[in-house]
Amino acid sequence: TIEFTGALHATVVKQVCLKNPSSKALMYNAVLVGRDANDFSLPKGNTVTIAPKRQTSINVKFTSRFLRPAEAVLLLISKHVGGIQGVSLTFSLKSEVKHIEPADILKCKSPCYEL
Repeated sequence: TIEFTGALHATVVKQVCLKNPSSKALMYNAVLVGRDANDFSLPKGNTVTIAPKRQTSINVKFTSRFLRPAEAVLLLISKHVGGIQGVSLTFSLKSEVKHIEPADILKCKSPCYEL
């Protein structure tokens, strides 16, 4: 589970580190699914390539729109490349709004009662 915590309407970016222990490159297609999948995004695109014996990280961006917790799933589906195919990976994405920043403060004067 990857948790995104922040203020209402704030943008939070988390990194997911992926390692490739094999001697051939791995390629994944990333898909966001679930009730709140539209609140999450992958800024660097949906295709991830991991070089042999290397690691890479993908950024997952979340912008909160509601006070209720948002939930989605990040699916990394392996593509068959060069005779090797990795396993599909699944990550649960959850958010929590910890505080609310006021957009603006207005001061008003008006009479409470008039005859």
